[in-house]
Amino acid sequence: MTSEKVRLDRITKHFFDVVANDDVDLAVRGGEIHALLGENGAGKSTVCSILAGLYHPDSGDVRVDGELTHFASPSDALEAGIGMVYQHFRLVDELTVAENIILGHPGVPVRITRRWLVETCRDVAQRFGLALDPLAIVGDLAVGQQQRVEIARLLHRGVSVLILDEPTAVLTPQECDALFDNLRELAAAGHSIIIVTHKLSEVLAVADWVTVMRAGRVVSSGSAQGATAETLSRQMVGREVEAVEGHRPSGVGLDRDVLRVEGLTVPGLSRSVNSVEEVSFTVSGGEILGVCGVSGNGQRELAEALVGMRDATAGSVWLNGVDISEGSVADRADRGMSYVPEDRLSTGIAAGLPVETNLLLRLYRDPSMRLGPIVRYDRAADIVKGLIDTYDIRGIRPGLPTSALSGGNIQRTILAREISRRPLVLVAAGPTRGLDVAATMAVRQMLSDARDGGLAVLLISEDLDELLAISDRLVVMFKGRIVGGFDITDASVERIGELMAGVGTGKGPA
Repeated sequence: MTSEKVRLDRITKHFFDVVANDDVDLAVRGGEIHALLGENGAGKSTVCSILAGLYHPDSGDVRVDGELTHFASPSDALEAGIGMVYQHFRLVDELTVAENIILGHPGVPVRITRRWLVETCRDVAQRFGLALDPLAIVGDLAVGQQQRVEIARLLHRGVSVLILDEPTAVLTPQECDALFDNLRELAAAGHSIIIVTHKLSEVLAVADWVTVMRAGRVVSSGSAQGATAETLSRQMVGREVEAVEGHRPSGVGLDRDVLRVEGLTVPGLSRSVNSVEEVSFTVSGGEILGVCGVSGNGQRELAEALVGMRDATAGSVWLNGVDISEGSVADRADRGMSYVPEDRLSTGIAAGLPVETNLLLRLYRDPSMRLGPIVRYDRAADIVKGLIDTYDIRGIRPGLPTSALSGGNIQRTILAREISRRPLVLVAAGPTRGLDVAATMAVRQMLSDARDGGLAVLLISEDLDELLAISDRLVVMFKGRIVGGFDITDASVERIGELMAGVGTGKGPA
């Protein structure tokens, strides 16, 4: 590693009354992979957006190669050799790999030939060790390949500092390994790599240096060598966090199949292509069935079809031996179906109403909660207080809308409402997405406890580590189909990753 490539001194940034960055110092050396670690909302992305020219600091200095620099735009940052790969790629799906790589490059000739495009792309791929097909259409590529195109595009612009925001969020395990190999090669060639992440495993796998942020401030910065998941986790949240890893005890019998899905087919938005294709599976009482796959392979549509929010064109859904395929959302809920949706704010809660009201949104249908059409608020108040205490929902104030709570407390509210109904099945879609470490572990514990209490849980998640930690069985979705299934004791991360990428399914990328 060489001397400092970029340095931020005493950076402060406000968004109205919120302090996103508070007196932040950060130094990154050449040839270094530097992990910027922290919970969601810790200020990581703001720091990198300042470095990439998207935001301007309210105070503090940015230095590149020791020179004081002021970026008016991302173009200025690119000219200074700093580029950022965002979570949502900025590629044109209809164009080829080569066309995307040269798009916006100031050195493009007036007359572009196919030969020049191919040679330029191959030169970039060879120089930086990236496997690229110049003539492939970007929209046809797997997510990991698209990410490689983003990286190549920036390297072709001459960046020496590469920032990646949550780079493994939508990658298979094999794609993660390939990305880390590419980053190590780039660092060895002298590039500075900044990885913005909240995943401890990424830091331990690839980083040379790690800076931990909490509540907008840097709380630690040092070598990743010798760092442990426990230490980093404690620094991220400011206290000890106990991991949750537990499966159904061996030898414990299951209740009969509580949820049975047969040949379920769900159309996509265009209705010319199905989002879910002939999916069949069962979930028994007292088990967690995990559904894994890269985002966009039909998981959301499957969850919404199961709970009645989306129509299916074929197949059937059986709950406790009763065909509920034609039932409405309310009918399915009354028969024992609970749902933790992917979008907790727009679908999971009535955002403008207080926690107490959100907790009653299912319970008011219980006959014991009503006198005719009138809700028994005396009884409701006792139940709500009990749920708030049992599920440790914090930050509640009179009149405060539920949307003002932290993500973890919003999710606790949803889980309290859905589990307290004593349902037969809980469909949980991405229940820990966007949560900090402590809140994630709390949600996992709630799901495990519900399973241990006899509930059938369908857990849909893009976090493979999470699924491996608490699921009893796993199925893999690819292009709307279930392409494989495993008992957790036989699950192979390598094989799961292959199935997530379509390898060996007959539907994988060419």
